[in-house]
Amino acid sequence: MEYTDIRYEVRDGVLTITIDREDRLNAFRGRTIEELLHAFRAAWIDDDIRAIVLTGAGTKAFCVGGDQKEFAETGSYGTSENGRWEIEDLHVAINQVPKPVIAAVNGFAIGGGNVLAAACDVAIAADSAVFGQVGPRVGSFDAGWGTYLANLIGQRRAREMWFFCRRYSAREVEGWGLVNKVVPAAELLKTAQQWGRDAAVLSPTALKFLKCGFNLDSGGIAAQALFADAGLQLYLESDECKEGRSAFAEKRAPDFSKHR
Repeated sequence: MEYTDIRYEVRDGVLTITIDREDRLNAFRGRTIEELLHAFRAAWIDDDIRAIVLTGAGTKAFCVGGDQKEFAETGSYGTSENGRWEIEDLHVAINQVPKPVIAAVNGFAIGGGNVLAAACDVAIAADSAVFGQVGPRVGSFDAGWGTYLANLIGQRRAREMWFFCRRYSAREVEGWGLVNKVVPAAELLKTAQQWGRDAAVLSPTALKFLKCGFNLDSGGIAAQALFADAGLQLYLESDECKEGRSAFAEKRAPDFSKHR
């Protein structure tokens, strides 16, 4: 896929995905979501990518949610080529890709941008970053992944963020647990990519199962299915599995005795 709204850069096993719409404060439209979804799916199957950093172009904004100018001009945020608005698919892809995803929040993380950062596994924020929700103020809401914020910062803080549409500094939300670390803006991307390299040298299978395990309490049957599939892939490589397949092909009873 030829990207127009994002940048896709791999170095030292770390993929950096940058929302590249600085003139719109990295607000997303349908095309942006489609490209982000494609990028996360491509990273999922690329064994050379072992961690992912998600950030925004420039210094003003990580992402400010849906592109309101696009909506005013066209009556919608636009759709993907298949005609669907795929933001929920993107949240799921970020949450389920079996590799650590690090949000590098370089400015405003407002509305849908705040939700994107929350969907990542960890978040590092510039000391100039600002967080908040605006949906009820602008005639919108996200009662799906938007309310997942409660898993990170608790019910009281999540309801405050949604019900009053206030803005919060990086230091404030660090104290709530919404971000893991706050660093000077000039050091943000370097720090996030170093965290990615730190993860890249660890056991990929262990990280995959840990991410599946963390998702089990909130992901329902979809998360359980991913956990089961990760286990199945390991089993398919085992001598025990090979014995079952060989026995079937040779039309004999399998002998699993040495695997008990």
